[in-house]
Amino acid sequence: MLKSFTSSSLGHLPVYGGYGCKDVSTKQKPVVMCKLPPTKFKGKKLVVSSSSSLPMLPMLTRVCRPIKCQAMELTKEAYAYREEGRLPQDFRYRVDTDVDRKPGLWPPENRVDNPGLHNPLLRQERMGCGWLAAIFEWEGVLIEDNPDLEKQAWLALSEEEGKSPPPAFILRRIEGMKNEQAISEVLCWSRDPVQLKRMASRKEEIYQALQGGVYSFRPGSQEFVNVLMHYKIPMALVSTRPRETLDDAMVAIGIQGVFNVIITAEDVYRGKPDPEMFVYAAQSLQYIPERCIVFGNSNLTVEAAHDARMKCVAVASKHPVYELGAADLVVKRLDELSVVDLKNLADIESAEFREPELEMELEEEDAPHPSVDVDDSFW
Repeated sequence: MLKSFTSSSLGHLPVYGGYGCKDVSTKQKPVVMCKLPPTKFKGKKLVVSSSSSLPMLPMLTRVCRPIKCQAMELTKEAYAYREEGRLPQDFRYRVDTDVDRKPGLWPPENRVDNPGLHNPLLRQERMGCGWLAAIFEWEGVLIEDNPDLEKQAWLALSEEEGKSPPPAFILRRIEGMKNEQAISEVLCWSRDPVQLKRMASRKEEIYQALQGGVYSFRPGSQEFVNVLMHYKIPMALVSTRPRETLDDAMVAIGIQGVFNVIITAEDVYRGKPDPEMFVYAAQSLQYIPERCIVFGNSNLTVEAAHDARMKCVAVASKHPVYELGAADLVVKRLDELSVVDLKNLADIESAEFREPELEMELEEEDAPHPSVDVDDSFW
């Protein structure tokens, strides 16, 4: 068996002389090798200097060829990535390769893991399904809500402004919207920012006067909030009411300081069905949307939550259960839920959050061409 002999045309030069080897019969046989003169690379070719006092042996030709092939392969490998950089940087230029050389594309990035924590236990906890956040709406979810008061406030404002009273389907459409958004985009009463702000403030004053400042928890809401506090699940509160009104309401029922984040009308530009409120709440909580669960009481909330890639639990407070079928869970009281239910909803491996699989489209068969009769006398 031939003893190991390492030679590289890029590093060390071959040595001229003899070397012993043994064949299968264990007989020693000399092998003639040569020492090459000084060499250097030009492009991808191995150039041998002609100024040398070494004798040119017949073996030189046979030894030079494998060395030259090896040098060319090493040079090709060394310049491979440099040649890739010469490709045009154009999104229309695609190179079809079986293996992707760019690092970091596979395996796909884990959206839950955070290497910046520098703590394996915290990273493991993040990747578990217990790492979740809750986003609550205010009226109809945590406290009792009277939808008729909202309609009366809009009708009173239209009468004060001398506008035609909005019909019932328009009132249903502007549920959950900011006052300025509803006045400018749906009711089309004004486009002036000053007038929008004035009418929105006046409508809120009418609503607060009709409501009377009386707030009360919905059955089971306070118990459910206490459970989430016990398990240290962060909570956010979102509402299209002004912050001052919301702060007074929380003080009245004694839950100030419970929520980690509070999003009000002053913090966003648009209300439902735009998911801006929920996306901003998730960013403030520093949670990815797939690990946030929204609690609402209307189909507009369900639509906005799903647009933000969040799960939604609908509370059947003002709508019957069968009208809220688009939600991920429908309950009549929040205390019907458990932490296990929330963990199942926040599971990142849910098929709904995976990358959609490409579906093959079946090509429609071309309809056969109708036969055309040709008169023989034509020819």
